[in-house]
Amino acid sequence: MSWMPTEDPITGDPKSCDALELVIVPRVRDLGGFNVRRALPHGRRQMVGPFIFFDHFGPVQFIAGQGMDVRPHPHIGLATVSYLFDGRITHRDSEGNVQEISPGAMNLMTAGKGISHSERTPGADRDGKHQMYGLQSWIALPAGKEEIAPSFQHYAAEEMPIIGDNGVKARVIAGSAFGKTSPVAMVSDWFYVEVTLGAGMSVPLDADHEERAIYVVSGEVEIAGDRFEGPRLLIFKPGDRITVRATQPSVMMFLGGAALEGPRYIWWNFVSSSKERIEQAKEDWKQGRFGQVPDESEFIPLPE
Repeated sequence: MSWMPTEDPITGDPKSCDALELVIVPRVRDLGGFNVRRALPHGRRQMVGPFIFFDHFGPVQFIAGQGMDVRPHPHIGLATVSYLFDGRITHRDSEGNVQEISPGAMNLMTAGKGISHSERTPGADRDGKHQMYGLQSWIALPAGKEEIAPSFQHYAAEEMPIIGDNGVKARVIAGSAFGKTSPVAMVSDWFYVEVTLGAGMSVPLDADHEERAIYVVSGEVEIAGDRFEGPRLLIFKPGDRITVRATQPSVMMFLGGAALEGPRYIWWNFVSSSKERIEQAKEDWKQGRFGQVPDESEFIPLPE
């Protein structure tokens, strides 16, 4: 996925809960062939913990012969999390990693000093109709870790800790929640959890995290008497424990973590604490100094 600045929609949702700081209505962007809903970055909030980018794509129905085709493009200073509810994506990167991403799996690509990658629908899926439905997030790296070596981690859905029953289910994708810890290695303190609730069921959002939010993917939830339907990003102040109750079957992502030491510059696919480093990355991509993605002959040019 790529980022360029756009206008943010205005929400009319109430905020009577004292702990609720901001309600974000994701803005819709056309990425060529399908739309995404973008919740972060926002004009009033750049990050939640280290989460600096949050895209919600689909569900989109592709006809036979079509699919997602995100050509090779570069990243610096961040890690990407690709998480699917439906469909499959083949990830390829300039470090030689090739991985098919499937629903429920955790895929963390750390760009660090620089990586390029592509994201495409597998060839076998293009033989017939198929859906694509998921999320992509960017995790900004701490200032002292922005230039680490690029890497890629993959964990299948069955390797992720799962908690709950009787209408409550949580999969801990990264960090710790509900007494469980994900096996994913991280360079900063953040958490990411898929939570599924049946109608009438409740779950807490712990107060332990410095910054925290809930992204309502689908359904409707009630918090302190106010109702919020998906898609919405609900950002909470530090402090009190929050109870979330589903008024209808709902899917949510709990996310956040420790705040970074300062804001970041973000331009296209580059994130950095240094404006000069962004300029260097632009020139590096323009001059072909990023690594090549194996088995790829296309690329996305630098925006002018």
